[in-house]
Amino acid sequence: MRTGTTVGKLINVHSSGYIRPKCEGNRMPAPVFEEFDPADNCECPGCVHWRRVGPSPLPGRFGGHPAARSVLVVAAAASAALAASAPSAAAHSTPPAPHRSAAPADPEPETPQGTKSPLHGPGGTPVQGPVTTPPITRTQIINRAKTWVAARVPYSMSRYWTDGYRQDCSGYVSMAWGLAGNEWTGSLDQFGTRITKEELQPGDILLFHNPDNPEKGSHVVIFGGWTDYTRTSYAAYEQTPPHVHRQSTPYAYWANSAKYVPYRYKGLIADPSASGAPAGKTSVPFPGAAYFGPGADNKYVTLLGQLLVARGAGSHYGKGPGPVWGPSDQRATQAFQRAQGWTGAAADGMPGPRTWELLASGKGRSIKPATPAPPAPASHGVPGYPGKSFFRPGSANDHITQLGRQLIRKGYGRFYPDGPHPAWGEADRRAVEAFQRAQGWRGGAADGYPGPETWRRLFP
Repeated sequence: MRTGTTVGKLINVHSSGYIRPKCEGNRMPAPVFEEFDPADNCECPGCVHWRRVGPSPLPGRFGGHPAARSVLVVAAAASAALAASAPSAAAHSTPPAPHRSAAPADPEPETPQGTKSPLHGPGGTPVQGPVTTPPITRTQIINRAKTWVAARVPYSMSRYWTDGYRQDCSGYVSMAWGLAGNEWTGSLDQFGTRITKEELQPGDILLFHNPDNPEKGSHVVIFGGWTDYTRTSYAAYEQTPPHVHRQSTPYAYWANSAKYVPYRYKGLIADPSASGAPAGKTSVPFPGAAYFGPGADNKYVTLLGQLLVARGAGSHYGKGPGPVWGPSDQRATQAFQRAQGWTGAAADGMPGPRTWELLASGKGRSIKPATPAPPAPASHGVPGYPGKSFFRPGSANDHITQLGRQLIRKGYGRFYPDGPHPAWGEADRRAVEAFQRAQGWRGGAADGYPGPETWRRLFP
């Protein structure tokens, strides 16, 4: 009877359930990054079930993991049934963990992954793009990561999701960071800056690449925030079988923990929604002129770029502010200095104490948006036609891209296996020639170089 009573109590306690948190995937507004991010949304079937049915948490003595609580109920019921008879068989061994580097039952499973590849469209066709680090905020990174969690994107090292990114761990990070292509664990470090554990913030990654055997242990996860004050565990967004999930993970990882390295995306920009100092301001004092200029590579260069972007210098950063000083930083600094009315040596593009003071405090004049240039006059009476000089070997401009896109719309996409590009190439010439011949033209009239009449017929 003691056993039966115990079972009754356990079942009653368990049936009380626990509070179901908001669905991680539906929490799409910009997150507010706090010191700790409790991992209350484990995606395992047990946790999902008890979040749906229960109004309040179980006492701590029954275990914090909801799925584990259901095991207690089943175990207690089983003990009651077995009390009247002797054990009949030995317990089965624990089944192997699914393909997942995090599984404690399989500390070093193989981790197959796709190689570096371009984005893929819905039809599976590669979409080429330049290798860049587009600017992005921490909020955007986390919100992008949540879209796959909400969609429960299944794991695959060869398939591509509707957004064009490969459905493995490195493809997931490539998507969250907004990269122009699908990277892999052997190349992701080129898009980030190595940081320390103490510097980790949501949107950073923990990367382990095994160069000797890339499919043995290599893995990458997105850091979502610490889950306790001891900083021994964190919320990890990761793509592992069967699908993307977010769960509390011991630092640095379950297996091969010492080999995971924290990285921060190079294109990270200031996040206006983050807590702390207002956007475009900082309490960091001027570090000194030695931290800026050719050869400089440090966090103050990144901070300078973020402050400049907040003051209207975003157009000067094609790749987003980063720790390595470059021409973009100098041009952006110079634009801010000129906005203050400074000239000559006072507007040389190198930040001094006064420039830093105005940026850090949010004072001074911001950079005015550039006045859009007037539309180019029509060439040969054909609106939009820029002239033959824009379509020659060695040319590179937006008119070539515009031409290629229109040719694809007109049915000449077979000449563009990887999409139109701003640089003139043989694909452009052959596509134009095919279009010209379709008009019934021959000889010099179908030479593959667009003239005014070709342009007029392409862009009616």
